[in-house]
Amino acid sequence: MNAVASFLSQPEPTAGLLAKPRKIRTVTTGYHHGPITRLVSPSDLGQWIKPFVFLDAGVLPSSDAPLFGIHPHSGIATLTAVLTGRVAYEDTTGKQGEVATGGLEWMRAAGGVWHDGHVVGNTPVEFFQLWVTLPPDQENGTPESQNIAPEEVPTAGPARVLLGHYQGANSPIRSPAGITYLHVRLKAGEHWRFQPNPNETVAWMALHQGTTTVPEGLNAGDLVIFEEAEQAIDVVAHDDVSFVLGAAVKHPYPLVTGKYSVHTNARALAEGEAEIASIGRQLRAVGRLK
Repeated sequence: MNAVASFLSQPEPTAGLLAKPRKIRTVTTGYHHGPITRLVSPSDLGQWIKPFVFLDAGVLPSSDAPLFGIHPHSGIATLTAVLTGRVAYEDTTGKQGEVATGGLEWMRAAGGVWHDGHVVGNTPVEFFQLWVTLPPDQENGTPESQNIAPEEVPTAGPARVLLGHYQGANSPIRSPAGITYLHVRLKAGEHWRFQPNPNETVAWMALHQGTTTVPEGLNAGDLVIFEEAEQAIDVVAHDDVSFVLGAAVKHPYPLVTGKYSVHTNARALAEGEAEIASIGRQLRAVGRLK
C-alpha cells in the first residue's frame, strides 16, 4: 500500500472499510501535574506498550524560567515534538539550541546525561514528549542529541514521520529499530488507515485536537491503547484533528526503574545511575547544581 492509497478522503466511510476494527485495550486521559498531563509511565501503561514507557503532553505558558531545572536520565531516549511555540534546550553532551514549531529534539540519554530547557518567546508551547527504552546494546552507550528542523521531518500522506520509517519515508533520527512514531493531521470527514510495519504489534494513539473514531469515539486529551496485533487501524475525523500514533515491536525486557532511569536489568541501572551521579558532581563543581 502506498501513501496515497492509505489516505482516503470521504465524509462517510463505507461499512467495508471499518468491518474489522482493531480492538481497543483501554482509553485514558492520564493525570495532570500543572500544565503537563502524564499519559503513560513505566509503572502503569508503559508495561503494556513498551518500548514506549513515558508520554507527556501539555501546554506550557511563556516564561524564561527553566521547565524542570537541570535533571538526569539514563537507559532511555526522549523525543520532544513541539507543535506550537519554541523551546530552548541544553544537555551535558555539549549540545544546545532551539526547537521551533514542528521541530523535534531527540535526547538519547543512554549511559547518562543531564538536560534542561525553557520556553522561548511569547507563544505558549504545545508539545508531546515521548520516552522510549533502549535495547541492551545501547542502554549504557554514548549519549546523543539531535535537533531536527521542521522541514527535515519527512511525510507520508497526512503523517509526519517522527521516528522510524513509514510508507517509504524515513526519519533522520537515529532511534532503535522496530519503532514507528507519527504525527497526523486530518480534516473533518477524512479517513486514514494506518498499517503497521511487520512485527510492530504494539500500537497506541494520543489525540491532540479534535474528535475522532477508531471506531470508539475519542476526544482531545484521550490516549487509546490497542490490542497487540498487526491489524490496520482506521481513523475517521469528525472535525479537524491532530494526533500522535506509536507502533513498535514489543520490548522483550523488563522495565527496571530508578528515580530518573529505565533499564533492562539491575546491573545496567546501577551503571547508569553511577554515571549520572558522576556528571552531577561535575556540575556541582562548576556551580551548576547546589
